[in-house]
Amino acid sequence: MKKPDHTNQLINESSPYLLQHAHNPVDWRPWNDSSLDEAKEKNKLLLISVGYSACHWCHVMEHESFEDAEVAAIMNANYISVKVDREERPDVDQVYMNAVQAMTGMGGWPMNVVALPDGRPVWGGTYFQKDQWKSALTQIAHLYDNQPEKLLEYAEKLEEGLSQMQIINVPENEKKLDKSLFDGIISKWKSVLDHKNGGYNRSPKFMMPSNYDFLLRFAHQEKDTELLKYVQHTFDKISWGGVYDPIDGGFSRYSVDEKWHVPHFEKMLYDNAQLVSSYANLYKLTRNEWYADVVEKTLEFVENELQDQSGAFYSALDADSDNGQGHSEEGAFYVWTKDELMKILGDDYELFSEVYHIDAFGRWEKDYYVLIRTQSLEELSAKLNLSTKELSAKLKELQKKLGSERSKRSKPGLDDKSITSWNAMMISGYCHAFQALQKENYLLKAEAAINFILKNLIQPDGRLFHTYKNGKSSINAYLEDYAFVIQALLDLYESSFKEYFLDKAQALLEIVEHDFKDEKTGLSYFTSSKDRALINRIIDVQDNVIPAANSVMAHNYYKLGKLTGNTELIDRSEKMLQAVLPGINDYAQSYSNWLLLLLNFTHPFYEIAVTGDNSEELAKSFQQQYLQNKVLAASISKSDLAILKDRHKSGESLIYICQHGNCQLPVHSLSDALGQMI
Repeated sequence: MKKPDHTNQLINESSPYLLQHAHNPVDWRPWNDSSLDEAKEKNKLLLISVGYSACHWCHVMEHESFEDAEVAAIMNANYISVKVDREERPDVDQVYMNAVQAMTGMGGWPMNVVALPDGRPVWGGTYFQKDQWKSALTQIAHLYDNQPEKLLEYAEKLEEGLSQMQIINVPENEKKLDKSLFDGIISKWKSVLDHKNGGYNRSPKFMMPSNYDFLLRFAHQEKDTELLKYVQHTFDKISWGGVYDPIDGGFSRYSVDEKWHVPHFEKMLYDNAQLVSSYANLYKLTRNEWYADVVEKTLEFVENELQDQSGAFYSALDADSDNGQGHSEEGAFYVWTKDELMKILGDDYELFSEVYHIDAFGRWEKDYYVLIRTQSLEELSAKLNLSTKELSAKLKELQKKLGSERSKRSKPGLDDKSITSWNAMMISGYCHAFQALQKENYLLKAEAAINFILKNLIQPDGRLFHTYKNGKSSINAYLEDYAFVIQALLDLYESSFKEYFLDKAQALLEIVEHDFKDEKTGLSYFTSSKDRALINRIIDVQDNVIPAANSVMAHNYYKLGKLTGNTELIDRSEKMLQAVLPGINDYAQSYSNWLLLLLNFTHPFYEIAVTGDNSEELAKSFQQQYLQNKVLAASISKSDLAILKDRHKSGESLIYICQHGNCQLPVHSLSDALGQMI
């Protein structure tokens, strides 16, 4: 093998994204104290370039610019160039993404920022063509050499603006939490829904699981049949579209079009984790077997492609792979030509073509097709004169054939680092799948994964690490890591009823209180007080594809309060909710996980305690119900847990339905218990 012409400091990193750039002619450094101090010592501008391994346009810009000797010469002469994996350093990503959005009105990846030696940003954007990039960097370097005061003045103004963005004005008077808060929110939300294709009236279309989880629960509790139908239609369209892989399972990151057809082909752990939970809950509500199939096939994909033997989960599969002709191409692993399909499927081609639109509707570009369905299996089976069972079996047979053929292709690149928060999301996904489908293996997978975290991602003082790769844990954890691990521990408790998980959750909660809490708002900072300060310390409250860590923590306080009887935790949850309420009316979609919490305060919420010899079986019957407005506890023997304390009677299995700690008379069956719930 030919020795690389260039090797930079990234060669010593473990991140697959950083290692992809280790042989660029650009003299890249990693984000660390040494690199930041070097910029100050040499009084050179910082060039901060942020991306992630599965990002298609990150690869394009690397190939066009960062592998180019002329571009590298400009960067090396004038800048301290720092490469950042946004998944390793979400804090750096957030700070500079806020700056880019403030400067340009938009954001995305790759993200490229020029900053003063002290880290304050002065210029930025996303993807640049090579000539644009060279021109911009040359002009900025010239300005810094000749009129540095202009950049300094701009940096100060931008810094002030960014600081103002971080201020959360807590209202002096708390709002009364009642159903009327939803009136304007829901009507405004309904105006942007796409009832034909599902999702919103725009493209690209992201899955946004917490948006649809909220709409599903709200529609169910309010008996809004039109909204319920829309949410189910959206989940149908997503799982029928090209964003879902019917061959190997798993979801891509988003659709570039309005019909969920053509994805950006990267598959991220966090999308699949959350969508497993969403489809599991939808199955609980509808008992539609298609949703169970989606859950099972997605988990098969995760186990086959994104899990190592230790129980940990990897981060992502790349969008690009070798197209068989020596070139890396987006989607090459996933797309098909008509000739390929006819050759592989033979006499079954016509049926497959009818189901998956091997026609003008399903065509992507050139002669490539991305598989997409537009009808349910029931509708298709009637059309094809088959029973639904026969059609389902036939499609599974054909998918297996195509999977066998596809396995001969070059696979997309794997980002094999494990991120604590994403692993925790996957644990929650397994818990929800277990509860819905009662497959014991799913609970065992969840327990193996949490044991991995508790063994490998805990520091000696009990704090968490953020990442793990090649046997090494690194980077002090962020609020999102604590939030999602605590959430996973609570989900594990409600799946297994092992109180050990609650003890672990409370221990991590204490660290959040000590290292992250903002006393004024009751919210928490994204970074620990023990970390090196960036240009500002962010309190993140808006839910995105991944819910905000603060909204997840607010749910955690609420649930732990209900289970342990600690009303101070419930008060803390409400204080956090009150702090963000003023922003919710303006853009509710960015607060959907907060709105799920609001439902706990505005609608009936139940504490369910199941005790006695048959408590496990009775509790399982509750797990299978679509009951998002409850906490569930169970024990065969006596327990000191507040929700269970003094509720055990020897020789009897009892169900207590409680609200705010006040319980109705105990009953013996699921049907009687459900009858006590409004």
